[in-house]
Amino acid sequence: MAQSSPWIAIVDDDPSVLKALARLLGARALEVRTFVSARDFLAALPSGTPDELPECLILDLQMPDMNGLELKRLLNSKGYQIPTIVITAHGEAEMRELCEAAGAASYLLKPLQDTSLLAAIRDVRARNAPRRSPS
Repeated sequence: MAQSSPWIAIVDDDPSVLKALARLLGARALEVRTFVSARDFLAALPSGTPDELPECLILDLQMPDMNGLELKRLLNSKGYQIPTIVITAHGEAEMRELCEAAGAASYLLKPLQDTSLLAAIRDVRARNAPRRSPS
């Protein structure tokens, strides 16, 4: 079976944020798939092997219907181990602690600094490289 190429999922209910992040990461030759809600992301999750999952999930915290923390907890409960970078315009310490307790690799405040996001992605990719078999 052919291995899918690594990709990054971005879930944010703000289309301008999705477009900007997709452009930023695409310019660095990263494959990006964007989703406007947690439910859209869940509906698009492949049911196959871990190699088909995104290598990184960039997740907005404040979204209608299902927020980012709820999505991360749901993914955890279903056994999906997707390294997650939480992005938010709200810097409450308690929410940061809850996200970190749920396994978020990074917690970044909006407006995002390109260098901070790219460094967080680099860190996630470096820590999780063994998760994927070599191409």
